[in-house]
Amino acid sequence: MEHALEAILAAIGSFFIVTLLLALLILFCQHRSSTKAQTRTSQIRTRPLPNRHTSLSMVDARWSFDPNLEISWEELARATENFSPQLIVGDGSFGLVYKARLSNGTLGAVKKLSPDAFQGFREFTAEMETLSKLRHPNIVKIIGYWASGPERLLVYEFIEKGNLDQWLHEPSSNDDAFSNDLLRLPLSWETRVNIIRGVAHGLDYLHGREKPIIHRDIKASNVLLDSEFEAHIADFGLARTMDNSHTHVSTQFAGTIGYMPPEYRDGVHVANPKVDVYSFGVLMIETASGHRPNLAIKLEEDDIGMVQWARKMKEQNNEMKMLDVNMSREELREESVKEYIRIACECTGELQKERPEMPQVVKWLDSMPL
Repeated sequence: MEHALEAILAAIGSFFIVTLLLALLILFCQHRSSTKAQTRTSQIRTRPLPNRHTSLSMVDARWSFDPNLEISWEELARATENFSPQLIVGDGSFGLVYKARLSNGTLGAVKKLSPDAFQGFREFTAEMETLSKLRHPNIVKIIGYWASGPERLLVYEFIEKGNLDQWLHEPSSNDDAFSNDLLRLPLSWETRVNIIRGVAHGLDYLHGREKPIIHRDIKASNVLLDSEFEAHIADFGLARTMDNSHTHVSTQFAGTIGYMPPEYRDGVHVANPKVDVYSFGVLMIETASGHRPNLAIKLEEDDIGMVQWARKMKEQNNEMKMLDVNMSREELREESVKEYIRIACECTGELQKERPEMPQVVKWLDSMPL
């Protein structure tokens, strides 16, 4: 009996000793964990916090054609009434365009690139580098640019009458931010020809530089019209400067559906001046007819593309029937229309070698009867 009692007491004693040792071990571990946590907290608190606005407050680049004109985010936000939707006057490549009253009192157009545009910075850089060097009556002038963090702003001269696409296809609007005109009348034949001549002269200037510039996105919405309906080529986001071989190979999809030449459709992205010539020819047909180039046209029982339609109408001697039905026929000369359509068909040749160069196109248009 005594041996049994001694065994029980020994077991109880051992249990208390083990329990005490475990308690001490747990307290020791908790103390170490607490010390480490305090150390980590101290390290975090003493580490300087990043300024989330640093990248936006540090201006990476700015430039102004007029040294007296301030180009900054604050100034351009003020000039556009904090980029008001009511002042949107265009939707260019990778961004919206706003009408702006600048600090020097002049009107400008501010292009605000989308911060999440994958190609936004590259397109912005191409546009500002190209436009800042160009001076021609038929090329839109750049006033300045500003870039900081994800924001990219490009400031153009303001062109009063909006773009050619609006005049050809969109109904009049009383809240037109580009113009005070309450009624947008159909353009006359003479006005349409003069607009096309202006675009031709602008392209001739671009292609004739020591290093030719290929626009690669000639279309009605990229032709701005001033108070006298003179044309100004805009939106150089896809423009490329050619090397001595006068070609540029790109894997990038460039241009707008309906205006792109057949070689782009076939996957050949070699850009040279003949690419612009084709798009210009499409623009000529669109300007005369009022048809959108990306929409099929019904001819007899078939729906065909606009370029094919123009060729068939020319073959059938029906050029006069191609003209915009809303356009006045008063004092319209048939020989003028026929020559115009002939030039357009030449420019839209299926093969690049079939298309004329812009100096020849300018010569034809300038000598064309009106």
